[in-house]
Amino acid sequence: MINKKFIQKIRKDYKAQNEERRQIISLSNIVLHDSKRIIFALHREDFQTAENKLMEVEKIIIKIQTKFTAKRAEEEGSYKAALEEYVEAKMFYLIIMGKKIDKIQGLKINFDSYLGGICDTTGELVRRATNKAADGDFTEVKKIKNIIEDVMEELAEFDMTGYLRTKYDQARGNLRKIEQINYEIKIRK
Repeated sequence: MINKKFIQKIRKDYKAQNEERRQIISLSNIVLHDSKRIIFALHREDFQTAENKLMEVEKIIIKIQTKFTAKRAEEEGSYKAALEEYVEAKMFYLIIMGKKIDKIQGLKINFDSYLGGICDTTGELVRRATNKAADGDFTEVKKIKNIIEDVMEELAEFDMTGYLRTKYDQARGNLRKIEQINYEIKIRK
């Protein structure tokens, strides 16, 4: 004894949910990969490509956020990962352009994505500092060290747990790396 209409409704809901899932994952993969490309472009100092890609990625995020509810999109791990990678790329861009780390206008981003992305940005800053040190641009290394110290001072005020605690610990490791780079520069002078 089974109500066929009941099962058909469940099947219909399941198919709709699955189709939404595929769409969110597909769009999120584009955001994730393009955000990585933005970071690589910034390391190459190809700012025009980075800016163009940022605009493209933001349009895709808006598409996801208008087509699906925030709750529905955030159910998918691929969306959360993509949003965090985008935040990392955007914050890295803002820092390189001499701007402040700040709220991203026009997009709905939760605190998890902001905190994870900001923590990850410290790793990109260390990479940039390493490249600048190799080029002999020690002023930029010092500037990056100061930025990472400022970020860590703010992040230390959070009592992060779970996944975010891992991100924070990685950022703290990045602070140690930039301090070591700075120390080695001072010794060699």
